[in-house]
Amino acid sequence: MPNYQRLRFDPNHARIIGGLLRLRAQLDREIGIRSRDKTLRLATWNIREFDSASYGSRTTDAYYYIAEIVSRFDLVAVQEVRRDLRALKTLMSHLGSDWEYLVTDTTEGTRGNNERLAFVYDRRKVRFTGIAAELVLPPIRRDGVLIPANQVARTPFTASFRSGWVSFELTTVHIIYGESTAVSPERVEEIGAVAQLLAARGGKDGTSNNLVLLGDFNIFARGDATLLALIDAGWTIPKPLQSVPGSNVAKDKFYDQIAVLSRAHQFHPAGPAGVFDYYESVFRDQDQEAYIPDMGDAYETTSAGKARTETGKRTHYRTWRTYQLSDHLPMWIDLKVDYSEEYLRGLAPAPDPE
Repeated sequence: MPNYQRLRFDPNHARIIGGLLRLRAQLDREIGIRSRDKTLRLATWNIREFDSASYGSRTTDAYYYIAEIVSRFDLVAVQEVRRDLRALKTLMSHLGSDWEYLVTDTTEGTRGNNERLAFVYDRRKVRFTGIAAELVLPPIRRDGVLIPANQVARTPFTASFRSGWVSFELTTVHIIYGESTAVSPERVEEIGAVAQLLAARGGKDGTSNNLVLLGDFNIFARGDATLLALIDAGWTIPKPLQSVPGSNVAKDKFYDQIAVLSRAHQFHPAGPAGVFDYYESVFRDQDQEAYIPDMGDAYETTSAGKARTETGKRTHYRTWRTYQLSDHLPMWIDLKVDYSEEYLRGLAPAPDPE
């Protein structure tokens, strides 16, 4: 569990404790307790601008709530970690000494948006096995000439891990949004290029045959060309995730995905999966008034200097809270990592012929 020692000294401790108790109860109902050794609870979460001053700094409340959510998983791929790592390091201090992280450099240039990608994991359950790299697309041969590939706007991050009986390689992405349409050509191109490269090289370089591609793909709907670019490259969306709600706050877009390509016949879904809507417990609509001091003058007045209406204040609060937690909800799944029975059955002597 996260560290709560400093909570008693926080001036808003009563508010935070109330939120934590509601959040923990919801987590118990919807996600439950992690298995000690049978399954790996894997998640992906785009934590919006972690951290920036777009709507002011994150409150202490937000860090306690983010840590509480992350602590229910074994390994989380995090997108939108910013150049300044103070937010990530604050999260790690809340999680405690059992937790580790791996993080990329920022992708330079306007399209990189000062973003990093990270893996945060519980080292009691997950072991980093030494391979970590940022993914670079190889050149394309055209008419006998090698042409540099268009690189992904925010460089994907790949790393190798082991949990239980299973070694696996994770690649996390934050695919470019592109045009505000379901089928943005640039988005389709990025997804297809990454999915095809990983599928083609999987297991050929001494890494695992169990591959997972996860993160923010900015996929609008199931069945559109952006998701098909992933499926056509040989990746599978595990069945428990094929019917979960969307991962945006409105739950009508399927931005975030977890896809598996296993050539070792391992890493099967093992129980529940889902998308977790923390706004049912914290930063709720009924909590708006309590956060007025934290929102500052922008809550009362627009950037043009006009007084906000009550509707405008509610809209501002709902946007502000996405910069406290996120505009994405974490997606998660349990995957099998204990193959003890299968191994023992394989060692069992064959029955005597009659």
